[in-house]
Amino acid sequence: MTRRTMLTRLLAALLTLGLLSLAVAQEDCPRGELDERYCDRDGDMLADPPGDPADWIEPSVLVFTYAPTEDPAVYQGAFSEFMDYLSEMTGLPVQYFPVRSYAAQIEAMRAGRLHVAGFSAGSVQEGVDMAGFHPVAMMAMDEGDGTYTFGYEMEIIVPKGSDIQTLEDLAGRQLAFVSPTSNSGFKAPSALLYAELGLKPDEGYETTFSGGHDNSILGVANGDYEAAAIASSVLRRMANREVVSLDDFDFIYTSQTFPSTGYGFVYDLHPDLAASVREAFLTFDWTGTALDAEFDDVNTFIEISYERDWEVLRTIAAASAELE
Repeated sequence: MTRRTMLTRLLAALLTLGLLSLAVAQEDCPRGELDERYCDRDGDMLADPPGDPADWIEPSVLVFTYAPTEDPAVYQGAFSEFMDYLSEMTGLPVQYFPVRSYAAQIEAMRAGRLHVAGFSAGSVQEGVDMAGFHPVAMMAMDEGDGTYTFGYEMEIIVPKGSDIQTLEDLAGRQLAFVSPTSNSGFKAPSALLYAELGLKPDEGYETTFSGGHDNSILGVANGDYEAAAIASSVLRRMANREVVSLDDFDFIYTSQTFPSTGYGFVYDLHPDLAASVREAFLTFDWTGTALDAEFDDVNTFIEISYERDWEVLRTIAAASAELE
């Protein structure tokens, strides 16, 4: 056997071994709908923390944000006491990171610039799949008898007195959405209009994207949009702050109740920090805080399961995706 032949066979063997190793690694890394950088060996639909402690992140400053809004300063103030408590629980300073789009929020966490966040209900799934987000808590109202109420509805609003008064009237008209990742601001209404009336976005009706629920609400109030699909909770908070009045709108559709914003942390946060973040959400006392004043329909955080609590939203997202 010549040296060339031996070298060729050795390279072939090494290539085969490499492919086999890759196949074994892939079999050992089930991921479901998760991005290829993540694994889900325990089957909870969330990215597993890195197996090597060297890959755990321990930031010098913990970066936190709430879902994108037109005026981030409002929510930076609302979460001020919570951020102080989060700092106390983790032993790290906490910095608020204002974001103006769902895509920017997801990219910031994916790139390691965002560690703790509240993702709007419809963007939780993309945060989980693309950025390794671990949702652990949701806002709720403690009714005082051992029960909790939570969630929001998707509403389609039009200016008061509009000639659009039914879903059928939307045919050929303009409907403002929030973002393709938003449940109430795109996925649920687009799936609804197709299921009920066979209307597809930009075929059965004209679409535009505002970038935020508050933008959509203000757009309808100011006459910039003929109709908008929005989250009821955002509208009520804006009405409570007297930014708008509920009397400014007619409501042509109200959905079932959906889970609301999911709060949690990035998958590769050091396990001790991750445990402290979880505890901070679940033990924070809202009494007398700016958070209690801003979110007056809820008064605590409760623990959630992404696999269970987001099942209906994943179903809606799948139905909406079929329209593309």
